[in-house]
Amino acid sequence: MKSLTQLFSLKKADDTQANTLEENENDREQIRITYYQSGFAASIKATGKPIVLKACLQNLYMSFEDQCRKQKLEQDRLKQPYKEEQEKNRTELKKSEAAIGIYEKKEQDINDEIDQIKEEIIEVKRNPDKYGIEDGKGLKAQFYIGLFLLLPITLYVLVFYISASYSAFFKEFANDSLTAAIFDANALTNSFEASWLEGVLVITIPFVFMGLGYVIHMVQKGKGIKNILRMIALFVTTFLFDALLAYQIEKKIYEFNKTTDSAPYNLNIALGEAEFWMIIFAGFVVYIIWGLVFDFVMKEFENIDKIRAFIRGKKENLLDLDKLKAEYLNKINDFKQQNVTINGKISELQSKIDGFVFPVKEYLHYHHQYKEGWFQAISTEIALPYNEKSELLQNCELSSEEHLNRLNLVDPDFQQLVYSKN
Repeated sequence: MKSLTQLFSLKKADDTQANTLEENENDREQIRITYYQSGFAASIKATGKPIVLKACLQNLYMSFEDQCRKQKLEQDRLKQPYKEEQEKNRTELKKSEAAIGIYEKKEQDINDEIDQIKEEIIEVKRNPDKYGIEDGKGLKAQFYIGLFLLLPITLYVLVFYISASYSAFFKEFANDSLTAAIFDANALTNSFEASWLEGVLVITIPFVFMGLGYVIHMVQKGKGIKNILRMIALFVTTFLFDALLAYQIEKKIYEFNKTTDSAPYNLNIALGEAEFWMIIFAGFVVYIIWGLVFDFVMKEFENIDKIRAFIRGKKENLLDLDKLKAEYLNKINDFKQQNVTINGKISELQSKIDGFVFPVKEYLHYHHQYKEGWFQAISTEIALPYNEKSELLQNCELSSEEHLNRLNLVDPDFQQLVYSKN
């Protein structure tokens, strides 16, 4: 194996003298020739015996592997892709660690905010004035007084508009009913006796006015010129409705009492009648009072409920913060898991970098050159009958294939093998 030693000495000298990662093509050709000559000479010496070829190939492989381990420049070149990949993974690791730091800071901010909200929930019960909320003790009395006044006024509004709507739409006046023009005690009974549709209409009209009052209450919560115009429109609508009821009732009274000399009923006549204005004020003014009391009661109720509303709002904030915190925790866990994976890749690459890279394609090239020299010597230098020579070549080929099979190098689809450091 003297020629093999000279061969690797040639490669080592090339690495030292050239101090470069790429070998000269002339040197590679010289190496190829040296392998060929080494196989040729060994075959003549061993008379082409397959068992000797097997040992020579094994020795060739071990020598090639040993020299690969010793060639630092070549190993550095072969390991460069692993070093670059490792550097990319380290960059990704830094990004992942930075992301973890960001989300941990966000999580800490949320924890601080949650603690503050919990303290506010406890503090608002003991000191509501600190948060601009009245304690509610005096508000309860005002609320119950307003509610006590609202109930009879509501009853009055129901009775008045039931009677007024019945008188305006359905009632036929007689001598004994003139005094009941504004209020008819039998309005509800008579309307249902006439028809259930008539009764439903009469009994639901008051709720139209109360609905208008509720709308006014809701509209005035807003600000701006639009809300002011809406409120004016609602009051005008209510007044016109009351005026139409008063006009219709007064018209029926006028028609019943008119004579042949009486002028046709019109708005001027209605405006001059006291009953017309009595009906308007008995309805519209009381309706305004009902709306004001209703608005006052609703506001007092809202004031009483401010502490509870404050706490409910804070608890809703806590739920939102808990969801956001869970999202951050999931992201932190994902990045930590990613860190574990990246660290595993970095460790795996480091083991490859600490090991050595075996250039498979290059070895196979030299292997086939050595085998070619061995076979050429059998064909030209060893005197044997044709059949024996063919059998010898076949057995040598089987020994070569067995050697490559044992190394798992038969038709490899990879350029190199990596022997990691354990």
